[in-house]
Amino acid sequence: MSKKSETDASGTFRIANDGWIRAVRRIVSPNFDDRPVGTLISLLVVHAISLPPSSFGSEHIERLFTNTLDPAAHPYFPRISDLRVSAHFLIRRDGELIQFVSCLQRAWHAGASSWCGRERCNDFSIGIELEGCDDLPFEDEQYLRLVSLIELLRTRYPIAAVVGHSDISPGRKTDPGPCFDWQRVALHHSLLGHAH
Repeated sequence: MSKKSETDASGTFRIANDGWIRAVRRIVSPNFDDRPVGTLISLLVVHAISLPPSSFGSEHIERLFTNTLDPAAHPYFPRISDLRVSAHFLIRRDGELIQFVSCLQRAWHAGASSWCGRERCNDFSIGIELEGCDDLPFEDEQYLRLVSLIELLRTRYPIAAVVGHSDISPGRKTDPGPCFDWQRVALHHSLLGHAH
């Protein structure tokens, strides 16, 4: 497929029929399965992750999502190296977008969760990880990429809300955390969850 067919006339990314954005970097995670038959994708979940905690720029996130994280590489890693998790997308600190799972598949990002009385958010959501943590601000490039990704996903799927992991798993998760500026997303979208 040519670059021309992967982007629209303005050069923005497009989602192919198989749920992949071919013009962005792809690292395929084995941590996914099929969504329940007939399930519509209606929720976007924003996460934050850094490995080791509060450290940026390594390949450890990619290794976690592909089950290749070396538990000996850092004292924190033995407690998470056996996890089988993923997300559809990761936005690095410089705004680079990486896709791990087709949007049509169920990535394992939300865990025990519910939104508006509906449990198992993985069934009907897309997970977007930002490289970040609870104690440091996110980068301008990340907000720009996130807003453009949300807009793209809304053109393809019936997205009804954009929420944080902490909104669907309160008490269990804190991400994207207190340093995430929801107003920078709210300026562009009217679908933010009621917690924002």
